[in-house]
Amino acid sequence: MLKFVFMNMFLMNFVKEWWFIQFFLFIMCFLFGLNINHDFFMCGLGVGLGMDYLSYILILLSMWITSLVVCASKSIYKNNNFFPLFLLMNLLLLLALIMTFSSMDYLLFYISFESSLIPTLILILGWGYQPERIQAGMYMLFYTLFASLPLLVSLLSLYKTGGSLTMMLVHKVMYSDFVSIVWYFCTVFAFIVKLPMYMVHLWLPKAHVEAPVAGSMILAGVLLKLGGYGLIRVLCLYPEVNKMFSWFWVSVSILGGLVVSFLCLRQVDIKSLIAYSSVAHMSLVLSGLIVFGWWGLNGAVIVMVGHGLCSSGLFCLANIVYERMGSRSLLLNKGLLNFMPSMGLWWFLLSIGNMAAPPTINLLGEINLIMSVVSWNSISMLGIAGLSFFSASYTLYMYSMSQHGLFFNSLFSCCSGKVSEYLTLMLHWLPLNILIMKSILIMPNI
Repeated sequence: MLKFVFMNMFLMNFVKEWWFIQFFLFIMCFLFGLNINHDFFMCGLGVGLGMDYLSYILILLSMWITSLVVCASKSIYKNNNFFPLFLLMNLLLLLALIMTFSSMDYLLFYISFESSLIPTLILILGWGYQPERIQAGMYMLFYTLFASLPLLVSLLSLYKTGGSLTMMLVHKVMYSDFVSIVWYFCTVFAFIVKLPMYMVHLWLPKAHVEAPVAGSMILAGVLLKLGGYGLIRVLCLYPEVNKMFSWFWVSVSILGGLVVSFLCLRQVDIKSLIAYSSVAHMSLVLSGLIVFGWWGLNGAVIVMVGHGLCSSGLFCLANIVYERMGSRSLLLNKGLLNFMPSMGLWWFLLSIGNMAAPPTINLLGEINLIMSVVSWNSISMLGIAGLSFFSASYTLYMYSMSQHGLFFNSLFSCCSGKVSEYLTLMLHWLPLNILIMKSILIMPNI
């Protein structure tokens, strides 16, 4: 793993050359893709780092989304808007993500997990749009920090009782007394906020709406996956307590997902709608993980990868419209098919991906998650049926409102789309639909 960490640090010396960074991020992605040609459970071990198949999938996703972020943020380079610092922040964020997903020690995992906050905050504050970005940044920082400090204390208590914080060597808490319950909530809550679960989700729409396109793509594409990955790593430490409280998490996440779906139907800001839809999708991921079965785990990983690609592509589309129209409001951005007919195809393809239509991997993941949660408790069928129906409703609402209708009178002409924009959108859509042909690649436990 160190070779990729050093490659990333090497790229930081060339932040003044936009094309060089853009090209070598894709090369790094390609080299990492070739790295998994074995049948070992763990590989790339050394200096406290290593990866299994789960880490591999999420590191590859991080590298891919970061490469696409640089492609989508060309306007920062053209306007000379402190682009070397912008590239440095993206590379630092990628470094933090690689370290998080590949760390074999819980303490190193915690430090890397927290350090990803700083570049994200600088991206939102430095290249965000409205003055409200300061409030959005503070929301994100304090929500995450407030939830994460108890996690550090619980990890130190695990070290005191077990004598090790190395993953798969940590002493599991097999009893369910009051103290174990407290430590369980301290450990899990940090990842629940990061995922985010309904009731602790308010930082996400604010951060998304105020962030630049790079911040939104990274947030949706990778940073929400930190919560899911963390849950996979820590839930196995508290198996008995998790069984006691799984009903609570599943109930809140599915009912919360329904409430958020209703909220999506009354949004007029495109970015806000996509951000709230992320909360609805992640609620199903949370319920699948908490149920603690192989189907749930596989489904959660597939939906995390699929959502990362699809949601990032939708934010990229929203930014393309914002650059042309100067607004993200669905009340103004109507009739886009008249101005950008070719872009309408990408709106359609990514929208159907968002509602888990075949042949996207979102469909495969949602089938796995639905089977997992329904086999755990058949009453959850009602909530899941509502989630599936409303995910199609708010996606169709967004597509039809933006593409059809009378266009804005004061707009006389605009560019239908550049080749680089179409390339970026295609690189989001292609893996989303191709991966289902070899789904064993993204099912780490089959």
